[in-house]
Amino acid sequence: MELIVTLLVAFPLGYLLRDRLASYLAFVAVHSFVFSFQNMELTREWVGGSRSAFPKDSHTVPWSYGAVNLLIYAAGFGLVALGRAVAAKRRKHPSGAVDLAR
Repeated sequence: MELIVTLLVAFPLGYLLRDRLASYLAFVAVHSFVFSFQNMELTREWVGGSRSAFPKDSHTVPWSYGAVNLLIYAAGFGLVALGRAVAAKRRKHPSGAVDLAR
């Protein structure tokens, strides 16, 4: 769920919001909600007996889960930055009429 939302939201936030801080904070806000919801659902499944996300032993730290989420989070910031770069390039070079007489 977190990966899907990151892929769908991060680039448009960077592209559509002109303020750099606002675009990054909007991504943090969206990501924090989705991450909390995803974590709650995985914890509920783990309590019910599922071992797909967390190990059986409650004293074991699920490093792989944390590493994957950190990569998704970093990729989201990269997509926000890419969206900002594309938007800045489009604003710099407006796609108006082309003068063919030159």
